[in-house]
Formats: sequence, C-alpha cells, structure tokens
Amino acid sequence: MFHRSIFRADPNGDPDINTTPLIDVMLVMLVMFIITIPPPTHSVDVTLPGVDPGPAEVRDENRITIDTSDIIRWNGEPVDLAELGQLVKMASDRPEVATLMFEPEARARYLRVDEAIGAIRRNGGSKIAFPGIHQYRELI
Repeated sequence: MFHRSIFRADPNGDPDINTTPLIDVMLVMLVMFIITIPPPTHSVDVTLPGVDPGPAEVRDENRITIDTSDIIRWNGEPVDLAELGQLVKMASDRPEVATLMFEPEARARYLRVDEAIGAIRRNGGSKIAFPGIHQYRELI
C-alpha cells in the first residue's frame, strides 16, 4: 500500500513521466533562440600580405627536399608551403614543364611530406621524380 499515491487517478498506471512533449518544447525554444540571434553588425578588415616567391628560381630540373626538422627547400633555398605552391605553379606553367625532383629525407615526418605532395598536386605539378628512393630500403 505504500507505493500508492493519493495524487494518482489510476493506481495501476505507469509512474514514468512522458518526456516527449518536454523535448518538443525544448527544440521549439532552441529554434526560436537561434532565429532571434542578431546578425553581426561589425567587421574587422585585415590586410594580409601578398605571398612573394622570393629569390627562388625555376629551372628545368628543380630539387625539392624535406629534412628531419620539417624545412622544405626548393633548389636549396628554404620555402614554406605557400611559396612551394607558387613555385610549382610557375614550373608547371612553362611551355616545357619543369621536372620536380622530390627527395624527402628518410626520417622526415610523413605529415610534412604529405603536405608538400598535396601542395605540388594542387598547383599542377605533373612531372615528379623520386631520385632518392633507394635510401628507404633500410627502413622497410
């Protein structure tokens, strides 16, 4: 008799609360709050510097290396990924497409090598050679 309540109309009814209407009301209120959020009324203009490929030159055969400290070099000169992309674009826009000799060190991080290959492919590098592939045979 202890489990019966004087507030319940049906003593055999399920004591669980139906939460579906509560969830529906919550979702409607969430949508209303999202709709009433005002759009941003201010902006901050940021002038970004232009990317200059710098003194690197595009030859008929260009050597791209990556060392273990994640430095990408174009014909011996350090470049970042944006500069690498511009140099590859310049190399691929020539009448005779320049060859890209891609030589990452054997212990270079895979992520950095993958980023460099992605930059080469996105910018039209189609003539790629891997001349230092023999250095990886000891790692397998």
